[in-house]
Amino acid sequence: MKSKLFICASITLMMLTNLSLAQQIQMPQASPQATLVQKVGLTDVKVEYSRPSTKDRKIFGELVPYGQVWRTGANAATIVTFSTDVKVEGKDVPQGSYALYSIPEKNEWTFILSKNTKLWGATGYDAEEDLIRFQVKPGKTGSKYETMEISFVDMTDTGASLSTKWENTSAKFRIETEVDPIVMKQIQDMVIDTEADNPGLYYQAADYYFKNGKDLNQALVWINKSVDEDPKFWTMHLKAKIEERLGKKKEAIASANKSMEMAREAKNMDYVGLNERLIKAIR
Repeated sequence: MKSKLFICASITLMMLTNLSLAQQIQMPQASPQATLVQKVGLTDVKVEYSRPSTKDRKIFGELVPYGQVWRTGANAATIVTFSTDVKVEGKDVPQGSYALYSIPEKNEWTFILSKNTKLWGATGYDAEEDLIRFQVKPGKTGSKYETMEISFVDMTDTGASLSTKWENTSAKFRIETEVDPIVMKQIQDMVIDTEADNPGLYYQAADYYFKNGKDLNQALVWINKSVDEDPKFWTMHLKAKIEERLGKKKEAIASANKSMEMAREAKNMDYVGLNERLIKAIR
C-alpha cells in the first residue's frame, strides 16, 4: 500500500514539475544570445556570445574594469570555433573551439583564446589553460554602440578581422587561413592530373591563376579549353584579360569584343560595360 502511495506521489510531483516548467513566463533576455557564422577563406568561423547593453552605464574602466579578465560579452564565456587550423595575429591555432577572453586597458587590449570552454564567464579562469594571448591597440568608434557587437571586417580571400565594438571603443584582431595549398591541390587533382570533362573547371583554374599571379601561359591554355568547349561571355572576358596581361593586345581586343557581343545577346549590361572599359584600357 505504501509502495502504491509513493508511486502516486512521485507521479503527481513529476506532473506538477512539468506543468511548472511549461508555465514559465518567456521574457526578453537582458543580454540576448547571438551566433555569428562567417566563411573566412575556406574556413568556417563561428562566434557564440551574449550581447550586453550600455543602459546609461560607463563601460570600460567601470562596468568592465581595466586590467581584469573579461568574458568579452555577457553570461557564459564567448566561444569561437574554427573549422580548420588558422593563424590568429600570426599565432598558430588548431581547428576547434576556444573561449575568447580579453583584458581591456585604456591603450592596449590583451585577447586570450582559452582551451576551457565550459566556464560561466570568467569565473574559474586559469591562465594555465590559455592556448594563446596577444595584444592589440583599441580604437574609437565613429558612433556609440549601445549594445555590444562582434563582427567580421576587413575581409580578404584568405582572412578577416574579428571586431568587438561597445560604447565608443573598438578592438579587433586578425584571422588568417590557409587557402592556396588547398586550392592548388584541387587544381592538381581535378585539372592537371585528370583530363577534365567540365569546361567550368578549366575556367576556375584559369581564373585562380590569373587572380593570384601564377603561370599566365598555363591559365591561357585552360581558358582556351573552356571557351572552345562551352563559350560564355564571362569566360571570354577572362580570356581577354589574360591575353591583355600577356601583352597580346590584338587577341585581347578580339576576345573582349566577342564577350561583349555575347553579353548583349544575354542582356547582361554589366559585362558589356566591363568589356568596353577593358578595350578602352588596352587601346
